[in-house]
Amino acid sequence: MSFSSDTKAELAVIRPESACCQTAECYGLALFSRCFSLQEKSYVTESFPAAKKLAETLAEQAGVMAEIATSIRRSQTKLYTVTIPGENQRQQMLAHFGHTGKETHVGINRANLENVCCMAAFLRGAFLTCGTVTDPSKEYHLEFTVPYRQLALQLITLLEEVEEIELHPALVCRKGIYVVYIKGSEKIEELLVYMGAAQAAMNLMQVKMIKEVRNHVNRTTNFETANINKTAQAAARQTEAIRRIVRTSGMESLGEDLREVARLRLENPDMSLREMAGRLGITRSGVNHRIQKLLELAQSLPDD
Repeated sequence: MSFSSDTKAELAVIRPESACCQTAECYGLALFSRCFSLQEKSYVTESFPAAKKLAETLAEQAGVMAEIATSIRRSQTKLYTVTIPGENQRQQMLAHFGHTGKETHVGINRANLENVCCMAAFLRGAFLTCGTVTDPSKEYHLEFTVPYRQLALQLITLLEEVEEIELHPALVCRKGIYVVYIKGSEKIEELLVYMGAAQAAMNLMQVKMIKEVRNHVNRTTNFETANINKTAQAAARQTEAIRRIVRTSGMESLGEDLREVARLRLENPDMSLREMAGRLGITRSGVNHRIQKLLELAQSLPDD
């Protein structure tokens, strides 16, 4: 199962305690499914828990008997289709939530959200029928796919009214379908918890932590690799400079302080300046000062 499917399965088993939230959840489920019409339309989903929840709550809340049919795509994906047979039943469903089916624009009837607690239940229902959340190992993205622009705009307004979270939802149109989306791991985590999917939010946080640790390790490794390469290149330049001095003037031409650094570098081309300082019993800056003198001396010599 996908991360989105697991999230819907977690949300679908929640049963609101209060009657007002039960109504709000059912309204969210129905309104954002394509069944919410006088015409016979079907809601199609890969989530059986979402299809079952829609059918069960419509029966409980509106006394409407929806039918669920199963089909299989060529990709072997199982699809569940929910329909409400009979115009009388569809009219009964719409009337139950204060709609006629003849409105110019399909919108949210706020009368079905009696109390503040109803907001979470309504959004949970909406997510079950038209929402998806991307696998957090790929990206942090949650969206609601809405068939009508006015309904999408009202959903954005509703999301912005959630006082506990600053969601900053955005809207995009894809092939005539309106998509209300939210990005950012923290916002998505908080919305999942708000709707009731605490386990999904925890899984998202765990994936996020693993990604952050992996990125930190990669950054550290890259930094250390760059430092190693830089040190190796510097040591190679120093070794070549000392060899040039030896070829041209001989090791004995150097003073004792420069000679001991030169010999130590030739014998230990991979040794860091700090390690050389420890071996010689002087400071790192002292070693670096002597190395710079050797480099300047080599540069002043005629080409050999």
